[in-house]
Amino acid sequence: MITDLWYKNAVIYCLSVGTFMDSNGDGIGDFAGLERRLDYLQGLGVTAVWLMPFQPSPKRDGGYDISDYYGVDPAYGSLGDFVAFTHAAKQRGLRVLIDLVVNHTSDRHPWFQAARKDPDSPFRDWYVWSKEKPATASEGMVFPGVQKTTWTWDAEAKAYYFHRFFAFQPDLNTANPAVMAEILKIMGFWIQLGVSGFRMDAVPFVIAQKGADLKGEPREQFDMLRDFREFLQWRKGDAIILAEANILPKQDLDYFGDDADRMHMMFNFQVNQATFYALAAHDARPLAKAIARTKPRPLSCQWGTFLRNHDELDLGRLTDKQRALVFEKFGPEKGMQLYDRGIRRRLAPMLDGDPRRIRLAYALMFTLPGTPVLRYGDEIGMGDDLALKERDCARTPMQWTSEAQGGFTVSDRPVMPVIDHGPYGYRHVNVAQQRHEADSLLSWMQSVIRMRKEAPEIGWGEVTAVETGRNAVLALRYDWRNNAVLCVHNLDPGPIEVAVETGVPAPEGHLLVDLLTGQRSEADERGRHCLCLEGYGYHWFRVGGLDAPLRRTPA
Repeated sequence: MITDLWYKNAVIYCLSVGTFMDSNGDGIGDFAGLERRLDYLQGLGVTAVWLMPFQPSPKRDGGYDISDYYGVDPAYGSLGDFVAFTHAAKQRGLRVLIDLVVNHTSDRHPWFQAARKDPDSPFRDWYVWSKEKPATASEGMVFPGVQKTTWTWDAEAKAYYFHRFFAFQPDLNTANPAVMAEILKIMGFWIQLGVSGFRMDAVPFVIAQKGADLKGEPREQFDMLRDFREFLQWRKGDAIILAEANILPKQDLDYFGDDADRMHMMFNFQVNQATFYALAAHDARPLAKAIARTKPRPLSCQWGTFLRNHDELDLGRLTDKQRALVFEKFGPEKGMQLYDRGIRRRLAPMLDGDPRRIRLAYALMFTLPGTPVLRYGDEIGMGDDLALKERDCARTPMQWTSEAQGGFTVSDRPVMPVIDHGPYGYRHVNVAQQRHEADSLLSWMQSVIRMRKEAPEIGWGEVTAVETGRNAVLALRYDWRNNAVLCVHNLDPGPIEVAVETGVPAPEGHLLVDLLTGQRSEADERGRHCLCLEGYGYHWFRVGGLDAPLRRTPA
């Protein structure tokens, strides 16, 4: 049983060590530089830091092609630097999550090299092989349009090997007990060095049965999830797994577990995609439906809510018509799209840099059911560089100042190009400038994060969609421990007046106090609140006032 549900009301900040802060001038971010920026993250208000892969890797896939699970890439520092970082984070009350990438390894990993060289090697069965090219070799590619097959011939092994992702990322045979034991060993190693959990990459592929003879729908081995959970709880009672699992709502409980004995958290891809359609169509109804469809989950489990992450904005769960509209509004050019299913831009340029739309989008995200996850640079509205290939366009270095290379490094050869031109260049968009401007996105984000942490109802409570009579307005009420919060967002560019009933009996339901502005709303004689929302406007109300606890039964 987990001993601390800290993740239920957390704010998670995702970053790449290599593009966050360079401390030694070699052009590559490192753990020493990240440690220096921990005070910034603490001041921003986040409570957990999620690190993208930092282990040794050929870096052909952004570090997700790992060649050593027990080390730190020398460009980022040493294991000692990592431990110094986790210790410094703990001193500031920040937890650390790291990526757990165990669906595949790099083809340069010693395990795979041993497996391909000798059919009698104990590592041979750590991967998935076939003497003949399987009939399904042209199916199931994760990167359509870039990836050509899922089975590649290896001349030295004299066999085909399976790779759900790129050919240089052979899949591990996770059904092999020795592989499973090694995964647990990897988890235990990093837990011992101070991490509080893992973001597990590609979970459906980790637990899927693999082999040349498999046909039809994937068959998942869900007992593996329970094994991961039990191991973590034994080693560190408050450690968690945040699962990347882009699945249908009917499978949610398969991953959480009916008894909350599998994944602690999952990213809510259904709500994420519905959010972007809602923003594009100015229509909250599909988003409300997505929230309802993903509502059932055990009390101790949690959704991770997000807008943009380090991958493309995946729109694969939308209908063709819905996807076409999102493409039209947010990624109309072919170069802005990726893998025939998504958009590769960052959020700010997708929304034309409009402060009203950007703030509405994040205000909405912070009030969706679950725990918000921010990407580095989100807080200042960083842009993208579409000249870079595939997903790299949204992975450019953090912009700290208006100095050369955005203050990321003193080197004139950064690991990736810093955005240095246009409205999103570091001279116009950077931390140093925004931290001294009261109306900047950074100042606004700090305030909103503080308010979100003071509204635990959103992380813990029961969510109910409140009728507004207007398709463009989403109103969500959260009830927890006899308290309620009502969050109202207008997705339309024009002002809208709505009348809402809180669903909370008088006298508490007759008073709303805005957590963001302090403004008050008194209900009319019929118990309704008449609210005027400006274009892309929003209100976060505490029902019944800010001080006294409510005397009622939660809805």
